[in-house]
Amino acid sequence: MMLLKLPKTELLSLLPLLLLFRSSQGLAPSPKSTGNSRRDFLESSVTSLATASIAAATTQLAVPPLPTNAEETATAAAAIASATSSSLPQNTPLSLPKIGLGAWAWGDSLFWGYDKKNDEELRQVFDFAVKKDLAFFDTAELYGLGRSEELLGKFRDEDCKEKGEREKVVIASKFAALPWRTKRDDVVKACKASVKRLGGQPIDLYQIHFPNSWSNEAYWDGLADAYDLGLVKSVGVSNYGVDALRACHARLSERGIKLSNEA
Repeated sequence: MMLLKLPKTELLSLLPLLLLFRSSQGLAPSPKSTGNSRRDFLESSVTSLATASIAAATTQLAVPPLPTNAEETATAAAAIASATSSSLPQNTPLSLPKIGLGAWAWGDSLFWGYDKKNDEELRQVFDFAVKKDLAFFDTAELYGLGRSEELLGKFRDEDCKEKGEREKVVIASKFAALPWRTKRDDVVKACKASVKRLGGQPIDLYQIHFPNSWSNEAYWDGLADAYDLGLVKSVGVSNYGVDALRACHARLSERGIKLSNEA
């Protein structure tokens, strides 16, 4: 199975999908068993559960269809542009705070025990980060199957009312390179859905969450398309090795786009 050729760091990115399947089968790990064994849990589960867990998550990550012609594409791009006044000039270097906040737990009830009744506590964390100029949030479409992005978009829209506060918030999100996603348009579709969940503002940094065993070049083209459409301000990759990182950099350079990463 090609999925099993991925390194451990990349398999960890699939953990939300594994947990989704385990939960649906009554196999969700108990709090006592997960406290110190996240990596062990993943390694012991991936062989038997990876394929089934991916299938179970398919409908959860459904996104709107792409425009079907040039006129619709132009209309969609114009709508995105009109929804924000904070677009950056092409290839403006991305500036990030020294410390960021990971938002996997924001919406993930399968592993992290998320409960909607705690949303106000998460809001307090968000507001504190904004006040301390540390409002760099790392999220992904897989985190809570979109809930993490929704919360960040909601908090930014509702709480950042004072002048300059919205500009303080920097959000990095990620595309899940799942086996049935094999086209560049899949990246753009997913990116549009993430932009919508985040409140309609272009994403500061949009990344490929982990490499696939195929279609990686198509994903890089999709990143460039999302950038050219104004959906994102910068693009990058996550959980990539040196060779793949260089290959992605070369591909994006052909279109005059710089590769940006969180680290």
